Amino acid sequence: MSSAPPDGQIVAHAARLLRAGKLVAFPTETVYGLGADADNVEAVGAIFAAKGRPSEHPVIVHVRNIAAAQAWAGAFAPQARALAESFWPGPLTLVVSRAPRAHDAVTGGQSSVGLRCPSHPWARALLDELCRQTGDLARAIAAPSANRFGRISPTRAEHVRADLGEKPDGAVDLIVDGGPCTLGIESAIVDCTGPVPRLLRPGSIERDRIETALGRPLEVPSLEDGDVPRAPGRATRHYSPRRPLEFVNGAHLPARVRELGAKRVAVLASIPRLAEVQWWWVAPESPHEFARQLYDLLHQMDASGADRLLVQRPPAGPAWAALNDRLERAAQPPQDRFGDAD
Repeated sequence: MSSAPPDGQIVAHAARLLRAGKLVAFPTETVYGLGADADNVEAVGAIFAAKGRPSEHPVIVHVRNIAAAQAWAGAFAPQARALAESFWPGPLTLVVSRAPRAHDAVTGGQSSVGLRCPSHPWARALLDELCRQTGDLARAIAAPSANRFGRISPTRAEHVRADLGEKPDGAVDLIVDGGPCTLGIESAIVDCTGPVPRLLRPGSIERDRIETALGRPLEVPSLEDGDVPRAPGRATRHYSPRRPLEFVNGAHLPARVRELGAKRVAVLASIPRLAEVQWWWVAPESPHEFARQLYDLLHQMDASGADRLLVQRPPAGPAWAALNDRLERAAQPPQDRFGDAD
């Protein structure tokens, strides 16, 4: 089913399904989420089964507002409140200590929980309706991205249909079509459980804006840091198409195309098109527009019939950090990356 602004009947039906322990895919400003009633352990378990997601990976709990978040947080530290007041509703996930309500299925067995207050009209309408139907103003939706674990994130309803499918033949009880996502990149994740906030995943909110809101620098831990909470999107390989993807410096791209054989590759680049390449997509010049289109472009490339996908490395710099992070992980293992940053 499809609708542009939130449709009350569809929202009410989706909320009833969530209350019944069913799975609902719905749009957020970042990507489409695969949602379950966050209080329902069995329903959250169904998310993991549908995605093929390892059980130790936590899922983000989506809440209506700061007051609802506090019902899921053991402590909502001043730094977490400062970020929530600055960026919620919006594309920022805060990792805080968990309250008893945050069970192991959403936390991955950790002492922390990831909370986000989305801004997308459909997501907000669904949260409001779920709270209304249950009479619980802190009712929340547990929702990772609505795709098979490790695969390209969905930014359109058709991506969810193609990957997970809708029942009776697919894994999802209802796919709510709210149109394409407006940002297209998953939320930034900030760990607020320690004395110094840590950026666990970059997103569309740039690091310097987060640091300004905090009034202090963020730490950026490495994957090897043992005391960092497990968080979505930090796996070395993630956001990956089914076809091998190479992350290529623009200056190396023509030679790499010739080496592979032009008819075998699909290319996403900002350099002038190479006439011998059958599948070619032009990379947007703006980092925000590139982010909005990234996953849709990768889905198109993956479905093209090419044997290998080549993506020109975007520029370096804060505005491009989230894009480079996603493409670095999509292009793992490391031997699938060629050249330095442009």
